[in-house]
Amino acid sequence: MANYSTVFNQLLALIPRYHFERFVNSFNGDRYVKTLKFWNQLGSLLYAQASGKKSLREIVNGLEINNSKLYHLGLSPVKRSTLADANKIRSYQIYESLFYKILSQCKDLTPKHKFRFKNPLYTIDASTIDVCLATFSWAKFRTKKGAVKIHCLFDHSGDIPDFAVITEGNISDIRIAKDKLNIKPDSIYCFDRAYTDLELWSNIDFSKSYFVTKLKNNLKYTVLGQHLEAMKDGILSVVIIKLEKKKYEKNLRMIRFLDEKSDEVVSFVTNNFKLSAKTIVQIYKTRWQIEIFFRWIKQNLQIKTFLGTSKNAVMSQVWIAMIYYLLLTYIKYQSKYEKSLFYLHRIIKEALLSRLTLIDLLSATPARISDFKIKEFQLVFW
Repeated sequence: MANYSTVFNQLLALIPRYHFERFVNSFNGDRYVKTLKFWNQLGSLLYAQASGKKSLREIVNGLEINNSKLYHLGLSPVKRSTLADANKIRSYQIYESLFYKILSQCKDLTPKHKFRFKNPLYTIDASTIDVCLATFSWAKFRTKKGAVKIHCLFDHSGDIPDFAVITEGNISDIRIAKDKLNIKPDSIYCFDRAYTDLELWSNIDFSKSYFVTKLKNNLKYTVLGQHLEAMKDGILSVVIIKLEKKKYEKNLRMIRFLDEKSDEVVSFVTNNFKLSAKTIVQIYKTRWQIEIFFRWIKQNLQIKTFLGTSKNAVMSQVWIAMIYYLLLTYIKYQSKYEKSLFYLHRIIKEALLSRLTLIDLLSATPARISDFKIKEFQLVFW
């Protein structure tokens, strides 16, 4: 059994160590550091995400109890105050850089989206995490409310973020989309009414890409003519329109659709005249995958209870959570694991410090994992 590394060991082995050290050096992350190196801090925070630890005390106790299983990873027990100080002052940008490096590795493995068309498909959206403004004074949102906001461009090929930006709650969604969106030619970008910005639409069109969104009620337009297309599958009409505002002067295609579940008539607008009206509606419905992503990370990762109150500590924790999500995704696609990401997360959490190979873990039943842990505990105890 001693010849096997722990599941956590194999998880950390997926981190591109050379690139991580390069990021640390570029930000002087280990300068003047004597005890808690950046690699140890990363391991401690990743351990917290994978094992579900919600406080510094839980992390410190967990590392201390399992010291014999972690020393060969360059990890060792840490003091609560030392870890708190590191989270407060060491640049979260190192973790942000690591996120994008791991993302590039994931993109080599992800499957294509499920639509027949070959255009890359993305959804833009943002989600807030509520915090106490009195405690997190930097996290401005509303007069008496604080929040952290995760802005995301979601790639439907693989269901992973293409980019993520973490800000205070009062930073507008449109601002991030216009500043950070690297528009790729021939791609399709889907978003809700919150991203009604004619300059953004023009930029997407100018880049020879497409957008799909709901038409905002107060956006005035003129109908130029009927688009010749069969009315079926809830499609009520397809017309060509022109906006009255001159910030977007090209013609658009408006699709009126009857949603039978809500009995609501919805108007979608797009600059794509090639795909069928039914496909345009399905593209917008697929936008809900990003809502599922946001809900998943909030429910399963440690980003609602924070280990520190400073901006750097919060940002570091959220970026580590995003890194862990990518590691799970990488394992799932690399191993062609057929079960859900949720189940993968649960079995890794259950067997994190067990001496199992990932291959054995992915094929094991819950009963087998529990049985193995009991035998391992008895062996160590006796």
